[in-house]
Amino acid sequence: MGTLSELHGRNTGMIRSTDVGSLPFENGQTETFEQRIIESLLDKLNAGIEVPNFPQFRDMNQMFLSMIEGLEKIEGGYVEADALRVKSGEGRIAEMEIIKRNAHQIAHAVGRPIEIRFCITGPYTLSSLFAYKTAQTFTQLGNVLAKILEQNIFREKQCAVVLVAVDEPVFGFLDDPLLDKGSEGRETLLKAWETIFHKAAAKKAETCLHLHRTSDTLFWEIRSLKIIESHVDDPFYESEATKKKLEAEDKFVKASICRTEFDALIRKKLEAARAGKVSTQEIGEAWKQITRKTLDPKNFIEDINAMKARLRKIVNRFGFERVPYAGPECGLKGFPTYECAIECLKRVATAIKAVK
Repeated sequence: MGTLSELHGRNTGMIRSTDVGSLPFENGQTETFEQRIIESLLDKLNAGIEVPNFPQFRDMNQMFLSMIEGLEKIEGGYVEADALRVKSGEGRIAEMEIIKRNAHQIAHAVGRPIEIRFCITGPYTLSSLFAYKTAQTFTQLGNVLAKILEQNIFREKQCAVVLVAVDEPVFGFLDDPLLDKGSEGRETLLKAWETIFHKAAAKKAETCLHLHRTSDTLFWEIRSLKIIESHVDDPFYESEATKKKLEAEDKFVKASICRTEFDALIRKKLEAARAGKVSTQEIGEAWKQITRKTLDPKNFIEDINAMKARLRKIVNRFGFERVPYAGPECGLKGFPTYECAIECLKRVATAIKAVK
């Protein structure tokens, strides 16, 4: 069944931990960029994350847009001034090059070869920054992103990219005529995704689509897509229709088992303590205390039992064989401190290991 087990020889029922990528960058850190990437990847691995995304401190949109030639920035966004293509000599992601170059050192430090998740911002999300776009914008971005992807997937003795995630947080939130049912734009976006995922699959990487909302079901039609992930509260994880589609399309889910929007975490904790609604001002006051270091932000991270309960619920609904990965719902860039983010990853890894 499926290709996930075939790729790595995994036993059915083995759920691996992964993360979405971003971490908070704290002022005062004196390491070079290369040292920061190496140390943060080691922190993720030592926290128990088995397939960590490359540590992402840069803006997820600009790091890819800056590599594309043919774009011009005007008031209101980007426009296509020429055919889009990868800038000469700029197709490699700096973070991935650092990991590849230091793979032996990193693997030696953790005592095993390392496996990496590589996330790439998707064509729809990048296109949302354009002042004007057409259906062909998706095609051009899909082709460019596939070429960038191709230059950043590697498999070596000490390190391999085993999971490729296309991040589309904007998809499903905008009322976009380009995506109307039966439209050319809808078809070209589907083909753009397929171009990217087909390239990843050809390189023997598992393929994942990261969403924040699954109300638009176009993603089910991507042939080369195997794994779908969304946010904790998305009805996707509760739906019997999801189970039927997973089986019919032979796809899988990454279980999102903890919330990562820190305002929401603060609100939930304060409301539980006070048995009532919490105002925006009270959330702001909590942030002030965190900034002044009079309140430990780790108090607001969800506990391991809550994470285990979510994972068990998803496994019970879909079956172990349909849940190859689990992790946070999104990146941790919005967490107050780096230490707090790593603590979240530790709890996630502990929760996943407890569910068998």
